[in-house]
Amino acid sequence: MSFASLPIEQRIPNLLRHCTFEQLKQVHGFLISSSLAQHPALPSLCIRRAAELGKTEHAELIFFSSNPPHILQWNALIRGCFQSGQHKKALNLFNEMLQRGLTPNEFTYSDIFASCGALEEYEIGNKAHCQALKAGFDLIPLVAISLFNLYAANSSLADARKMFDGFSMKAVGLWNKMMYLYVGIGDILSARKLFDEMPERDVVSWNTMLSGYVRVKQVDKAKSLFQEMPARNVFSCTVMVGAIADTGDLIGARRLFDEIPERNVVSWNCMLSAYTRCGRFRQALDLFLQMQSFGILPDGFTFVSALSACAHLGDLKTGKWIHLHLIGNWLCFGAIVGTALMEMYAKCGDIDSAFRIFIKTAKKDAFCWNVMIKALAMHGRGNDAFQLFASMRKEKLQLNDFTLMSVLFACSHGGLVEQGRQIFESMEREFMIKPRIEHYGCLIDLLCRANRLEEAYQVVKEMPYRPDILVWGALLGGCRARNDTAFAEKVMERIQEVDDNGSGVYSIMSNMYAASNQWSEAQITREKINDRRIWKTPGCSSVIDASAI
Repeated sequence: MSFASLPIEQRIPNLLRHCTFEQLKQVHGFLISSSLAQHPALPSLCIRRAAELGKTEHAELIFFSSNPPHILQWNALIRGCFQSGQHKKALNLFNEMLQRGLTPNEFTYSDIFASCGALEEYEIGNKAHCQALKAGFDLIPLVAISLFNLYAANSSLADARKMFDGFSMKAVGLWNKMMYLYVGIGDILSARKLFDEMPERDVVSWNTMLSGYVRVKQVDKAKSLFQEMPARNVFSCTVMVGAIADTGDLIGARRLFDEIPERNVVSWNCMLSAYTRCGRFRQALDLFLQMQSFGILPDGFTFVSALSACAHLGDLKTGKWIHLHLIGNWLCFGAIVGTALMEMYAKCGDIDSAFRIFIKTAKKDAFCWNVMIKALAMHGRGNDAFQLFASMRKEKLQLNDFTLMSVLFACSHGGLVEQGRQIFESMEREFMIKPRIEHYGCLIDLLCRANRLEEAYQVVKEMPYRPDILVWGALLGGCRARNDTAFAEKVMERIQEVDDNGSGVYSIMSNMYAASNQWSEAQITREKINDRRIWKTPGCSSVIDASAI
């Protein structure tokens, strides 16, 4: 029988599958005029198609034109809301169904559990689970899978495992998801047990287990599993590149990277960030240039790694070239690339360009503000840094301990003693941030730079942390600035209790004695350095032979 000879009610479902919005309205109009709208399945198909086309308001119009709506139409509208991301509306419709005394079916519960997971409304999901249980729908595979996904999204491992064990037939995707949950909490033994029990595995199974070993730093087991893999893809190779690089074996990581047949931007980023993390900044930039020659389109993470390498090398020329490469595009990447550009210019000495980037960066996050505050302070513009901090507070951005560290550093280097003390004293009271030893160190440095050694020493005695060598070193530096050898001797006694092997503090003390013409004391201090074999790490210079490149 040809399609044209079929009854109209049998032809309409096929028409609705591919129709435009205008055609949908015509079909719905025809249903109303021909009384076919009384057929519950056809209006529900119209509702579903309207939702698929993104016309949820029209879907609701069709729904409410049915009097009263059939369960098929309720399900169609709930499904439409779920698929279009209107999860709250889906839950409201579900509640309205119950209030009207309608009985949801397995399709209703499946979509409701999915909406609960998307909204993280786990309490509502648990209540709906109880209702499905009473109605006997919880064992239906469609509902059970949706419930499993809900508990998985909530990291309710015990409930998810209970659902998992209840399935008589488990697809490989279900095994993978359960294994992924164990990997997510670092329970690598349970993940491996599931992996070994799987009747069949796909590439996702192998990659999930591989990621699990890497996550818990069991690189040797990851390597063994990688060798066993029947088929490797770009994901598994990239995971192993990162794992090998994290052990410090950059040569091995690069060897595997070069063997990947089809590298994507994630693979390149993995190797690039490995070089940057390990301080191989020149190799990172060389790889970035190689990436361009292969025609791989960089993303935001690529540029962050490359700009970080430029910043550490002080390579303003390459940094500017990357910026030129980004012109017209970097704003699209948002604050992450804007901050990297800003930091590159600041560390390369061009603070004005850094500030211009900061101004242009849209949707600046707290980290972006923090970096700019610290950069201004490093360039001796403490007042500007403090003003930027005031602007940040007006923006009502969430301040963190790094923010306050940056502004305390700015106050210290800008001579803003009272402002710095005020910020420090308001950390817990106003910002709800408990000062760490680094914050105390900033305050002590601030007071020492202002020649207020007695106050600084009082802070050291009252701080809730055991002072480390950096804290005592800041105090000793303050003594040197004031040439107060008596105070310095008192500080040195405390330093010897913490760290008796630091050549820097002994050199400072020796120089202070010499500046005060206390030559015998200077000689004794120098002899301590020699007797205890306390040596400063010697500096070195590197010469690059351009002809060898």
